[in-house]
Amino acid sequence: MLGKTAGGLFWMYRYLERAENTARLIEAGQRIALTRLEAGDAEWTSILQSAGVKGAFDRENDTVTRDAAVDWMLRSRANPSSVLSCIESARHNARLVRTALTGEVWAATNAAYMRIRENLARKVSERDLPDVLREIRQHTSLVRGMTHGTMLRNEIYDFVRLGTFLERADNTARILDVKYYVLLPSVSAVGTSLDNVQWETILRAVSARGGFRMEYGAGGGPAEITEFLVLNKRMPRSLAFCVDKLRSNLHYLHKGIDGQLPSLAMVDHLERQYLSHDIAAVFECGLHQFIEEILGQLSRIARQVEIDFRFYE
Repeated sequence: MLGKTAGGLFWMYRYLERAENTARLIEAGQRIALTRLEAGDAEWTSILQSAGVKGAFDRENDTVTRDAAVDWMLRSRANPSSVLSCIESARHNARLVRTALTGEVWAATNAAYMRIRENLARKVSERDLPDVLREIRQHTSLVRGMTHGTMLRNEIYDFVRLGTFLERADNTARILDVKYYVLLPSVSAVGTSLDNVQWETILRAVSARGGFRMEYGAGGGPAEITEFLVLNKRMPRSLAFCVDKLRSNLHYLHKGIDGQLPSLAMVDHLERQYLSHDIAAVFECGLHQFIEEILGQLSRIARQVEIDFRFYE
């Protein structure tokens, strides 16, 4: 497989995951903002910061409002991480690597592009926003389902998984950071009903509420929720689960190469250094600092994976 094909697959699935995850982040912000009515539109500054697009937003907009922030994250072509930009980039990459995809995966990708573009052709009203976000999640999930159901488990599939789980780990970390560091109103709110509602919102944002209840029942609190989203290897959006999948797929790719892929060594280091402790150690370090370090590690791994594509030239 050519390196450019590997790169196209990697970025196709990163963009698909990013489109879904941006929708999830908007939904998390919308729900959490409803618990802090006094904060007003300024609440969305936190969401933009967590999405990593605040600087670009400020260059194009004078002030932060809810409508401007949601529009920027959903459909602005000036924002390369907007849902619309991501779904267009995913389809572009899919066209470049179409011979590496099954017909079902291509059809699902094309359908997702057409439907999401139609939904985002005009500004989305607050009333329609929940339905639009749900459709984004459904269409990207359909592509993922077709991928799992029809793709051969070879190096093509491995690069698909690398793009998916790098992006997913990044998103879970960002959503956790939204709650714990940016959106918590004050130390006095910890343990209150407001705090509990916001933690519940984080679970909903990563579709983890049902799984969490199965694991912990009705009595789990912030420590248990954080453990579930950081260290639980059975939860498909946890950091530990995503990093484990990165490691296993890099191992598969590594089999035909002399010497160790640098990206594999970096993933092994991330797992040993950050995801082999209990949750008490994470809180002792400071969850925000922990998340910042995880995001930095994931960014470096992503760059190294792209460098490692040269082994497939």
